[in-house]
Parts: sequence; C-alpha cells; structure tokens
Amino acid sequence: MSFNESALNWDTEKRIKRAKIIAKEIIRAIEPRDNLTAMEFGCGTGLISFNMYERFEMIYLVDSSQGMIDQLNSKIIESNIKNMKAYCTDITKESLNGMKLDVIYHSMVLHHIKDTNFIIKSFYDLLNDSGCLCIVDLDEEDGSFHRKESGFDGHNGFHQDSLKKILEHNGFQEIKSRTFFYDHKEIDGQTISYSLFIMTGRKHN
Repeated sequence: MSFNESALNWDTEKRIKRAKIIAKEIIRAIEPRDNLTAMEFGCGTGLISFNMYERFEMIYLVDSSQGMIDQLNSKIIESNIKNMKAYCTDITKESLNGMKLDVIYHSMVLHHIKDTNFIIKSFYDLLNDSGCLCIVDLDEEDGSFHRKESGFDGHNGFHQDSLKKILEHNGFQEIKSRTFFYDHKEIDGQTISYSLFIMTGRKHN
C-alpha cells in the first residue's frame, strides 16, 4: 500500500469514527495536564490529533508520507488551528534537532516498523523526564489483517506482554495496557476480526 496514493481518500467515515474512539482512550490513559507538548508519530492526515489538540499546548505531527502531510496541512489551515505543526520526516533515519516532548502517541503505526526496539528507544530519548509514551496498535493476529498488502513486511500485531518487555528494556516504567476496541474488516468477501490495545509507559530518570 502506498500511503502517498491513499492520502486523498484516507478520511473515510469508518476511520474518522475510529479516530474519535482512539483519541478518547488516549486522553483517558495519559490524563494530560496543562502546557504539555506532544508528538503524534505516523500521524497520517491527523484524524486522531484533531480530536485532541485542545488538550495540548503544541502537537507536532510527524509522518514519512508527503501525501499525508499535504492533506494534513490543508486541514490545519482550513480549521485555523495554531497549535498543530506538521513535518514530513522519518525519525528512524533523521533526528528531530534536539526536540524534547512530554507525550508521544501513535496509532496503528508500530506494527509497520520492523525494528521495534530501535523506535522505542528513539521515543524514550525524545521524552522529557516523566514523559509518557502511548501506543495504540493491533493485538497479535494470524496475518490476515494485511494479507492484501503484498509489500507489507511488518508485524502481525503484538502480544502485549512481549511489547511491555521491550518498553521495560528501554527504561520505561509504570507500563499499563489493555484491549479496548474490537472491529472487523472485509477482505475478498471474508470477515476479518481484529482488536486494538492501548499501552502507556513513563520515562523516569
């Protein structure tokens, strides 16, 4: 799947509805206080952050797809939102010039990244002391979810206990997780059920 090609038609009714549910769960999990700076990693067109921007002083939205960022920037300008800034970059390959954050969140992104340990360490390094990482992703499944995507070489979701160990290995504490969302999608006439979990961890120096 090319995210650049998908960007124009990304904001489907189903994705918009799911983003509202996910945003609500993220806010519930991290309980943001005033004046926090956040980053949404793999933001796409910003569906989740548009439901959360009033809860943060600033949100940096990062994605490696220029098509997604172009759509996002158009939406930010149209909505006249001042505390959302979008960047097309790949933080697995480029630094963010010393940026430090209070919160990093992402949804349905981690399973696309082969080196989970590397990206979790990168998130830890970007966070301020007491900063929070919030992950929303697929519970482990049998590979059906991406079977139509010939170029997919990521993970078939995650076993929550295994992912917790990666966070612990990289210094995160107070790790909590739970499954909160159940849905299905149709692939070649077959109904594929899936679930999403939310996991949080904090950095304490």
